[in-house]
Amino acid sequence: QVQLVESGGGSVQAGGSLRLSCAVSGRNLYEYFMGWFRQAPGKEREFVARIGWSGGGTVYTESVEGRFTISRVATENTVYLQMDSLKPEDAAVYYCAARRVATTSTEYPYWGQGTQVTVSS
Repeated sequence: QVQLVESGGGSVQAGGSLRLSCAVSGRNLYEYFMGWFRQAPGKEREFVARIGWSGGGTVYTESVEGRFTISRVATENTVYLQMDSLKPEDAAVYYCAARRVATTSTEYPYWGQGTQVTVSS
C-alpha cells in the first residue's frame, strides 16, 4: 500500500512557474513508478510524467516536454513536479499516482486527492 498527498497547487499567470509536491508513504517504494496526471474540466484525466523511485525511467507527455520536470528526493519521500512556462491549457487538477514497476499493467492503483492549478492568460 502507498499513500500519496499532493500540495503546491495555486494560481499563476501564463509564463509563470509552480512546483507541486507529493508526499509518499508506504513500504518498498523502490518498487514503484511515481506519476503525475491531470484532469481539466470536461476532459479525461491525462498522463503528465512519471519517474522511477531510483530516479530513472522519466517519461513526459509531449505537451509538457521541456517545460515540466519530475523528480524525487528519496530521503524526503517526496516526488516533485516543477512546472515552468505555464500555459492556460495546463490548468487542471493535478494528481500524484503510483504503480508497481514489476507489473504488466499500466494502471495506477494508488492516487492522491489532487491539487488545483489555475493559469490565467
